[in-house]
Amino acid sequence: MPRSYAMVGVGAVGGYYGGMLHRAGQEVHFLLHNDFEHVRTQGLLLETPQFTERYSNLHIYQDVRDMPRCDVVVVALKTTANQLLPHLLPTLVKEGGTVLVLQNGLGSEDEVHRAVPQAHILGGLCFICSGKAGPGHIRQTDYGSVRLGQYRADAQPSGLTPLMKEIAEDFQRAGVNIILEEDLLAARWKKLVWNVPFNGLSVVLNASTDRLLQNPATRKLCRALMDEVVAGADAAGHPIDPAFADKMIADTERMKPYLPSMKTDFDQGRPLEIEHIYGHPLRAAQEHGLTLPRMEMLYQLLSFMQQAPR
Repeated sequence: MPRSYAMVGVGAVGGYYGGMLHRAGQEVHFLLHNDFEHVRTQGLLLETPQFTERYSNLHIYQDVRDMPRCDVVVVALKTTANQLLPHLLPTLVKEGGTVLVLQNGLGSEDEVHRAVPQAHILGGLCFICSGKAGPGHIRQTDYGSVRLGQYRADAQPSGLTPLMKEIAEDFQRAGVNIILEEDLLAARWKKLVWNVPFNGLSVVLNASTDRLLQNPATRKLCRALMDEVVAGADAAGHPIDPAFADKMIADTERMKPYLPSMKTDFDQGRPLEIEHIYGHPLRAAQEHGLTLPRMEMLYQLLSFMQQAPR
């Protein structure tokens, strides 16, 4: 029987993946906030390099209490809104249902587990260049794959589970490339190898990814921050091949010039995902006796910039 999906957070990430699932014929329910009236009257516009389509026959809601319980609840909120999870998730997840967390950084699955302890929890690492081009308008310019793993409360690798494979099939039918990960936490640390340098430095230096790599000084700094993330992952018991940092730099050079999501949030006056991308990893490393000085400095700079008048 086809699974029903609820999208909590319909921005650059949730709007894209929810739109792709809807396009493939999946039952998708969208929880909207500021864009509700626009999407109700104009539909959701999904713009990609392959197609541009507008979807008007959507299941959309402003209030979680009006939504049906779904088989899979996709959390695509910014981590700065995770305090809402205990209010949102218990009314949305079916008994025996699944929560799929499409967020950056460390710690989100633990928060979901506290909100709905009986739910199955998957984590997804999105490798995508996308943004909101306007109300109800999602523009994806590059990439789009998701690395998918299953959460365990004891932080041990889950291996490849039947649930992971079933959810992956839904996304793959929708044209989304899925890579299955045996160790979700290791995959999250690997995503931080990219997120830590490029998100933070784009804000502090007001620079896109291409400029950060074209300048020798900032290229060296990006690599040094990546090396610190690799060291933190190793200390926390999730070793990463140091050559992975070289791959991330090479992949970013091939990417179209891009302003990471933290830079977009900063420019638009929104809260920054500092704790999950920097704070939680720093504390995880410190618990294992390791300090990461460059990452700590970037964390402090971003904390100052978030609180300063913009």
